[in-house]
Amino acid sequence: MIRSAVLKLTFAYLVIIMALSIAFSVTLYRISDSELNHGLRQPGTPVFRETSLYNFDTFRETRLSESRENLKANLVLLNLITLGAGFAASYLLARKTLEPIERAMKSQMQFTADASHELRTPLTAMQTEIEVALRDKNLSTDEAKELLASNLEEVGKLRQLSDDLLQLAHQNGEKLTNARGNVRLSVASAVEYVAKPAAAKHIQLQIDGLDKDMLFKGDEASLSKLVAILLDNAIKYSPEKTTVTIKAKQDGSSILLRVTDQGVGIDKVDLPHIFDRFYRADISRTKIDAGGYGLGLSIAQKLAHLHDGSLEVEKTSKKGTTFLLKLHKA
Repeated sequence: MIRSAVLKLTFAYLVIIMALSIAFSVTLYRISDSELNHGLRQPGTPVFRETSLYNFDTFRETRLSESRENLKANLVLLNLITLGAGFAASYLLARKTLEPIERAMKSQMQFTADASHELRTPLTAMQTEIEVALRDKNLSTDEAKELLASNLEEVGKLRQLSDDLLQLAHQNGEKLTNARGNVRLSVASAVEYVAKPAAAKHIQLQIDGLDKDMLFKGDEASLSKLVAILLDNAIKYSPEKTTVTIKAKQDGSSILLRVTDQGVGIDKVDLPHIFDRFYRADISRTKIDAGGYGLGLSIAQKLAHLHDGSLEVEKTSKKGTTFLLKLHKA
C-alpha cells in the first residue's frame, strides 16, 4: 500500500517537474530562435554582397538551421537529464513525505494487534470459568460466589486496560487539552493511588525536597498521574518491606524528580523497550510477576513529553532503579 502510494506520488512530482522543464525549454527555444533570426539576418556588408565566391545569404540560412538543430538537441538532452534526476529526486521526496504516515500506520497496526491480544486474555479466562461452571450441575453457592469474584477481578483488569487505552488515545495530540499553568505538585493523590499495593507489600514511601514553594509549569492532574505511575511501577518491582523514595531538586530552570526503588533492577535486554506500549519484562529474568498490561511507563513518558519534559532511567542495578523526570519550573 505504501509502495503504491510512493510510486503515485513520485509520478505526480515527476509530472510537475517535467511540465516546468518542458515549458522552460519551449520558452527558451522561442527566445533563442528569435535572437538567432535577428542576429544572422542582419544586412551583410557591401564587400560580401559584391563577391561572387559564394552566396552569403545561403551561408546565413545554413548557419541558422544548424544553430536551431543544435539548440533542439541541447534542450532535448537537458530534458532527458532532468527526467532522470527528477525521477530520483521525486522518489526520495515521496519517500520522505510518506515516511511519517508509514510509521504511524505500522505503529497503529502493532498497537491494534497488541490491544487485541491483551483483551483476549481476560476474556478467555472469564469464558473458560463460566463454561466450566455451567457444566457443573452440583455448583454450590460458595463456588458461584468464588466464580463471580474471579470474573469481577477480570472485569477490573479490562476496565483498567480500557482506561489506559483511552488515555493513550487522548495523548495523541501535541498539546495538553487541559489548561496549563503554574501549579504545585501535590503527591497526596499519587500516594493515595498506590496506598493499597504499598501497604500489601509493607513498602514505605519517602518524600524528600518537594516543598510547597516548588511550582511546576503544566497540568496538576496529569502531573499527579505521572508520579502515580512511577510510584506504582516502583512498588510492583520492589520486594516486601523496602522503601520507595521521591526526591525533588531544582536545577536552573528545571525541576528534577527522582523515583528510586530497591527492586531487582532492569535487565539490559529490557532497558531499550521499557517505554514501549504493552512491553513487560520477562518474569523468568525478573522473578516477579508485576501484572498489568505494560502501558503505565508509556503513558508516563507521553505525559512528560506533553509537558515539554523528559522521563528516562537514570540508573539501574540489582539493588534498585531510579527514574529521572525533568520538568520546567514555573
